[in-house]
Amino acid sequence: MLPKEKIDRINYLARKKKTSFLTEEECIEQGALREEYLVSFRKSFKAQLEQIEIVDDKEVEN
Repeated sequence: MLPKEKIDRINYLARKKKTSFLTEEECIEQGALREEYLVSFRKSFKAQLEQIEIVDDKEVEN
């Protein structure tokens, strides 16, 4: 996952966008941070899914 500092920055920019406006540089930074977060999230989620093992009750009984 992303470091806490980056997540805090994403949250700060989101709050700022709601209350005022972001500069062009901040908009670019926000987009890059969001994309980095999504890549990290997808990688972590995929790893969790790959660890899932489906067990059929019929196989357990045999």
